[in-house]
Amino acid sequence: MVERVVVTPAALELIALLKEKHGDRLMFHQSGGCCDNSAANCLLVGEITIGPGDLHLGDIGGCPFYIGKAQYETWQHTQLIIDVIDAHGGGTFSLDGPEGKAFHTRSRVFSTEELAELAQEQAAS
Repeated sequence: MVERVVVTPAALELIALLKEKHGDRLMFHQSGGCCDNSAANCLLVGEITIGPGDLHLGDIGGCPFYIGKAQYETWQHTQLIIDVIDAHGGGTFSLDGPEGKAFHTRSRVFSTEELAELAQEQAAS
């Protein structure tokens, strides 16, 4: 099975730290809006409403990861790789801000074989 979203060891460490501080009910949302700089935001479940305009891409670190459909249309041919960078804590809605870190989304283009597998999975569902 091809994973649409994966996570680096550094991001897993930060997720674990945030779970220690905030509990296990964390989620991620990649919206592409103006204020979040198209970064994956880590939030408490229920802080934002997930609706028909969002897709569940998978789970990272035991947390659901959603993306806005418009953003998905742009990135559907890529695997999202959630990493961590050093950052200043201001200007973010994400729980990682106060830690001096920020989740950072990288991507890589799926191979022809992976795209074929994803198409088969989608046709079967």
